[in-house]
Amino acid sequence: MRRDRPDPTHFIGSGKVEEIKAQAEMGNAGLVIFDVALSPAQQRNLERALGLWVLDRTALILDIFSQRARSREGKLQVELAQLEHLSTRLVRGWSHLERQRGGLGKTGGPGEKQIELDRRMIGVRVKQLRERLRQLERQRRTRRRARARRDVLSVSLVGYTNAGKSTLFNALTRAGAFAADQLFATLDTTSRRLYLGEAESAVISDTVGFIRGLPHQLVEAFKSTLDETAEADLLLHVVDSASPARDEQMVEVDRVLDEIGAAEVPRLVVFNKIDASGREPAIERDPCGSIVAVSVSAKTGQGLDLLRDAIIEFAHRSREAAHPESISAWSSAAAA
Repeated sequence: MRRDRPDPTHFIGSGKVEEIKAQAEMGNAGLVIFDVALSPAQQRNLERALGLWVLDRTALILDIFSQRARSREGKLQVELAQLEHLSTRLVRGWSHLERQRGGLGKTGGPGEKQIELDRRMIGVRVKQLRERLRQLERQRRTRRRARARRDVLSVSLVGYTNAGKSTLFNALTRAGAFAADQLFATLDTTSRRLYLGEAESAVISDTVGFIRGLPHQLVEAFKSTLDETAEADLLLHVVDSASPARDEQMVEVDRVLDEIGAAEVPRLVVFNKIDASGREPAIERDPCGSIVAVSVSAKTGQGLDLLRDAIIEFAHRSREAAHPESISAWSSAAAA
């Protein structure tokens, strides 16, 4: 359908509402999903008009996240995002939303509405969840400081959901992390040591995948997890090279990285799934000679040695930039 602007009542026009209702009845549907974010009023009005449960894009993504979360932190983050989303959608035509009597019988006056009690209960739970997540964030910060003191390179995998990050993570580390051909297979950040060669290693982390229109509640709830990305020394931006929407997905990942404060972190693009796209394993360099992209297949192992070489080269360049005097002294000693 074409409209100049969304209808404030139903998002779509009344004629389209009737059309969807007829199609839903014909197909015996029990749910209607909108691939947009609906306002609480629009969702409520659509449910009344269609007589069906209505999910918008945000609620659908939250529901998928709730099924995928496995760690304690992941479950807390998803619950926090769900409660914040629910708090704006408490106004419904429930029969028990009349005001309760408060005080001493007739002289007490009107008490609280049930909806006010519900909001307060959600507020208390949100506060508890935020405190627990702050505790987990303090533990995560302590581990990051320990790695920094040991001068260990921190690498974080980022990318659009289902680009093959977990498969690449397993191929590099043999971690055996869960990987599947589905959206948001990974929610919980997993870190493993990555051995790059003789006396050379790094810590690599697999993170949650991004998606177009990632709900703001999720970005906020997963802030402590996403901070791992912002604090990394190097980001491996994993791209599905076989996807027809590859360029749009790369732009969306850049947007989310900017939103979480990771836009300035050094980045290496990893074009994955070359076995499906027909590309050859290769390294791309910028005019200054720095590696900017590597083409690999995490599934077949093609190009993984090139990726390791690229990470080693970045580590050497970073060490030289951070300690130029030690590199110079080492070179002089070697020459002597």
